Amino acid sequence: MHHPLLLIFVKITIFSLMLAIGSNLCFEEMLSLWRKPALLFRALLAVVVLVPLVVILLLKLFNLPPEVMTGLALLAASPGAPLTTKRAQKAGGRFCYSASLQLTLAILAVCVTPVTLGIFFTLFQHLAEKVTILEVARQVIMVQFLPISIGLLLQKFVPQFAGNIAQPLNFIADCLFFLLVVLACILGIPLFFKVWGLPIVLITIMVIASLAIGHSLGDNNHDTRPILAIACIARNVGLALFIAILNNVQQKVIPTLIAYVIVGAVIGGFYSIWNQRKFRETT
Repeated sequence: MHHPLLLIFVKITIFSLMLAIGSNLCFEEMLSLWRKPALLFRALLAVVVLVPLVVILLLKLFNLPPEVMTGLALLAASPGAPLTTKRAQKAGGRFCYSASLQLTLAILAVCVTPVTLGIFFTLFQHLAEKVTILEVARQVIMVQFLPISIGLLLQKFVPQFAGNIAQPLNFIADCLFFLLVVLACILGIPLFFKVWGLPIVLITIMVIASLAIGHSLGDNNHDTRPILAIACIARNVGLALFIAILNNVQQKVIPTLIAYVIVGAVIGGFYSIWNQRKFRETT
């Protein structure tokens, strides 16, 4: 697929996913987490501070190819995956907390993503910085903050209309995201084995460490602990790919993104099964 068409498709996909989130998760649900500042602080500390610190530590300790370093940096800078709530529910978490956390992370990505990328660009000279931090912020506003705001405003002023379009939007967004994953696999799987060996080991360490961070800081509560653990590993691959396209490095980083999705899905799946079994044993 030609580069401009791929960029447009990724933009449309992220926009639709964020619009679906804004139309399905109301502002009051987001405030439910904001009313608990200690819980919110631990969540943000885990997802937007400690997980990127783990990646920084791994990149400092091990000599990785520049394309793998760039892919991991983009993932670290892209919190709030669109499917976090669904994955967290499978792990046994409470919907209200997961919805509030997902919406919060999606909105804060406008600031978090450019700042985190700026830190990585400063620390690691091998990362290509062809797009300025302000340009990344502007693009994140367009594809994330704007559609979420539209969805929230629809719920506020035309709730019946928002309710009518919520499910169709969900279906369209999920289909587009599925097509995006398939397209990324088609583009990246031929290059997948380039990240075999040490990069796969480090991606596995990143996923396990992220799960441990979320599990530890998620409060001693079955409703919140698995959600924060899943939120830590559920990076926004669509946003990472979007920034990679802006930097014209998508072909180089797609194998790393795919490897992370596969490893994260497998380990996250085992974690969800373990957490559900542990919950049943204690009840």
